[in-house]
Amino acid sequence: MAVTTKLLLAILLTAFLLSATNAVRDFQGQQGRQEGQRGTRLTEAQQCRLTRLTASQPTNRIESEGGVTELWDENEEQFQCAGVAPMRSVIRRNSLSLPNFHPMPRLVYIERGQGLIGITYPGCAETFQSQSQTFQAGREPREERGQGRRSDQHQKVHRIRQGDVVALPAGAAHWCYNDGEEELVAVSVNDLNHRSNQLDQNLRAFYLAGGVPESGRQQTQAGQRLQSRQRFQNIFRAFDTELMAEAFNIPAEIVRRMQEEQQSERGLIVNVREGMRMIRPDEEEGEFEEEQGRPRRGQQWWEEATGNGLEENICTMKIRTNLEHRTQADIFSRQAGKINHVNRQKLPILKYMDMSASRGTLYPNALLTPHWSVNSHCVVYVQRGEAQVQVVDHSGQQVMNDRVNQGEMFVVPQYFASTVRAGQNGLEFVVWRTSSEPMNSQLAGYTSVIRAMPIEVLTNAYQISPNEAQRLKTNRGGESFLLSPQRRSF
Repeated sequence: MAVTTKLLLAILLTAFLLSATNAVRDFQGQQGRQEGQRGTRLTEAQQCRLTRLTASQPTNRIESEGGVTELWDENEEQFQCAGVAPMRSVIRRNSLSLPNFHPMPRLVYIERGQGLIGITYPGCAETFQSQSQTFQAGREPREERGQGRRSDQHQKVHRIRQGDVVALPAGAAHWCYNDGEEELVAVSVNDLNHRSNQLDQNLRAFYLAGGVPESGRQQTQAGQRLQSRQRFQNIFRAFDTELMAEAFNIPAEIVRRMQEEQQSERGLIVNVREGMRMIRPDEEEGEFEEEQGRPRRGQQWWEEATGNGLEENICTMKIRTNLEHRTQADIFSRQAGKINHVNRQKLPILKYMDMSASRGTLYPNALLTPHWSVNSHCVVYVQRGEAQVQVVDHSGQQVMNDRVNQGEMFVVPQYFASTVRAGQNGLEFVVWRTSSEPMNSQLAGYTSVIRAMPIEVLTNAYQISPNEAQRLKTNRGGESFLLSPQRRSF
């Protein structure tokens, strides 16, 4: 009996020791994983240890039949710091940017022209219907031979025009058609760091038609060979033809046409052989209501939503707003310029994209007050004019002191202090931010941190007199973010 008891105690003790050992190993493994995660975040943070910022032009140019796609190098240090990939698309008259989707959100600014855009959300109803869908440019709808009148239905089509900011969520298939009288130029920023992108930090798009052709696929300014063909391709080309024919319940020949489209030289943007017309809402009425500051009919869903789920809301969600309305400037100065903002309050879809944008105009020699961004990186595009830009990091070193020109783009990282002085011809610019509710902290002006400090703090911090501290606080009067040029005569 005593032997049995001792044997049982030995077994229990062994089990306890094994359990304790495993617990220690599990804890060490968990700690190791946490340290690995911290190491990963540290590595990402090191990407923003910049010693030099410069404005840059696109480095990769993809020629297509109906336009051009230009890409900035997302491997450039400043774009890696911000986790973004900028691009610019030029769609010629009567041309179609082919349907595609991407794993990260994209915020688009329409620099010039007008057109139609369709964004297809999964699970949303096809609410637009027509009795005939055979159209020619400048002609009345006609019937196809032997087919009679055909009906069509599709999701909503939106009118876009110069000055619009257009939100393209991750994973939503979209296309764009230029039905205007001039080229449609769209400048975009893709947020590679967004939580929706679980792949990597490379820009890619999944095309439902077209693709970068085998020959003449790209040109680069510096001669580097970016793998454009691998990043922008028709996904149907790799599927089994018979399997796709069964999935769509169509002849295999149609599937082969879908797959072989990539082999042509048409590229990512194609010419439309005959004019395109789709069903769309009354544009003029909607634009008038929006310009008057009233939401369009059917757009009050955001305030009236009762929390029935994102799927119901996103189907009717507004995707665009215009930043060129002169009467709706968020910041205005008669002597310095104006700025229009769009954030999640004006365009609620930005809440899910965690992005925002601004468009600004600086009059000749006017300034943007020295400031820093509290919660976002800033990607700045020079639309017209020129300016002198200075950016300073946490070590008190000047990482940028350059003149920027039309068509160039640069990044101001989060918390880096910056200021801008417009040139003799003024400056027009667009800013993308990696937050849907961006915040700035200003160094000079009526709402600045310096003005908010007691005079005694300033006199001791800078070893100046109380009168000098008072002038430091108040010499800009009521000016805030936009500062008029001053003649210094002290």
